[in-house]
Amino acid sequence: MYKKIIIKLSGESLGEKDVGIDFSSVDKIISEIIPIYEKNISIGIVVGGGNIWRGAIDGKLIDKTAADYIGMTATLINGMVLGERLKSKNIPAKVFSSFGVSNFLQQFTLEKIDNAWKNRNIVIMVGGTGRPHFTTDTASAIFAVESKAELLLKATNVDGLYDDDPKKNPTTKFIKKISFNDVIKKNLKVMDMAAFSLCRQHKIEILIFNFNKSGNILKAVSGKNVGSLIHL
Repeated sequence: MYKKIIIKLSGESLGEKDVGIDFSSVDKIISEIIPIYEKNISIGIVVGGGNIWRGAIDGKLIDKTAADYIGMTATLINGMVLGERLKSKNIPAKVFSSFGVSNFLQQFTLEKIDNAWKNRNIVIMVGGTGRPHFTTDTASAIFAVESKAELLLKATNVDGLYDDDPKKNPTTKFIKKISFNDVIKKNLKVMDMAAFSLCRQHKIEILIFNFNKSGNILKAVSGKNVGSLIHL
């Protein structure tokens, strides 16, 4: 059983058909997280903003840097909704931003994060890295390194890693365990390279798993046979 984990959630997981905010989707996320919380595991969540703003699509007609800042702002909305919904179910949660948001969100510091965990809060990180041209994958890796997490879980809508795109190639093979070096050799598109390199350097394992299957995340943090594990 792990003691401290970071979960990378896509913004699309909060929406209906990947778009907007759908409270039944938000509540489903929470229903999967509560059993982990009840195991006294410290939980950090990094949430994306793709349900509100997708820079690769929506940002084509504006400056790339501005588009990235808009995307970072979208994560603030998602994190606040998730945090408030957790609190409505009597699960304490704190939302921290990577950049200053003045009067309604605290800016991230390691001391604030540690205090939040000591007081049994679920910690939600928003704002990405606080700088453009970096993904929320990189933000989750940085958060995992800074907080000395034992595992980074990337929630997806597929069962884990494959040697090809399973949606395009029906003969693709599932990969249960693979080393960081072999991921690079096979050029598997797990996360962006900055995030991947950080985890490898700091010896933080990555688990790619299907968040849509009920109970998967509890099995994963309990060391059971779920998803694809990337190890040293």
